[in-house]
Amino acid sequence: MIRTVGFRGSRRCFSTAPLRKTTQLKRMLQGKDLEFIMEAHNGLSAKIVQEAGFKGIWASGLSISAQLGVRDSNEASWTQVLDVIEFMSDATTIPILLDADTGYGNFNNARRLVKKLEQRGIAGACIEDKLFPKSNSLLGDSESKPLAPIEEFADKIRAMKDHQTDPDFCVVARVEAFIAGWGLEEALKRAEAYKAAGADAILIHSKKSDKSDVESFCKEWKNKHPVVIVPTKYYTTPTQTFRDWEISMVIWANHNLRSCVTAMQNTTRQIFKDQNLVNVEPNIATVKEVFRLQDQPELDQAEKKYLPKIVLKK
Repeated sequence: MIRTVGFRGSRRCFSTAPLRKTTQLKRMLQGKDLEFIMEAHNGLSAKIVQEAGFKGIWASGLSISAQLGVRDSNEASWTQVLDVIEFMSDATTIPILLDADTGYGNFNNARRLVKKLEQRGIAGACIEDKLFPKSNSLLGDSESKPLAPIEEFADKIRAMKDHQTDPDFCVVARVEAFIAGWGLEEALKRAEAYKAAGADAILIHSKKSDKSDVESFCKEWKNKHPVVIVPTKYYTTPTQTFRDWEISMVIWANHNLRSCVTAMQNTTRQIFKDQNLVNVEPNIATVKEVFRLQDQPELDQAEKKYLPKIVLKK
């Protein structure tokens, strides 16, 4: 919260205003504490993330594409992604970091994306140094995929930073060198170039089930710029280890989507098997809870205020 001081007569008056979402995200990336953001893929899941206490939301490309029923290969257009995250932004007051794939094209697409994200109240974009159309980093064939030339990707970052109008809008550069099998030296070279281009943080990605890739990077990087990680594969690594590495932010990247898949599969199979609702009704959210998440009480109050009161004559 920002506190401002003004004067009215001889009395001092205080007013408060919420921090912009962009400022919230930037402070999370630049702060000394390890921060956590949680995946969401629509307005409902975004609200659930905020209510759980998270300070930020990861708008996952995998999750958004999956809930649209398409593959994580830019089959959903960037304007379709914008439609989804606009609902997410409207439903919440905490910052959203968009998984923006490669920026949906070259520097020109990426800088236009920044404009459209700012218009929708999105706090930042994370872009990865792959080629368009992207493929998911956790697929088995990711080592055969080429990466973008360093200079070209750095210029894309520079274009995004040059065209943001909010000084706190964040661009996170995702380094895919480990994913592509190129090793530590390449990862460090790319991270240095992206930092110099103006990236607000470096996301170092690995699909190994152990911590070795990320640990080696952090030891060489020496906390010279904020680092973001996604421990989907090396999830057994203790969180204190991330603090010891001086990581700035951890992204829990796809777990709301995956839990939704399991819950829907189990519920649907049970109903199909039983041909009734007896065994599922006690284990699912009530309709009343859905109404609450939709903020139905606010509409009820607004109707009392703004709709004319109609009296039916007998």
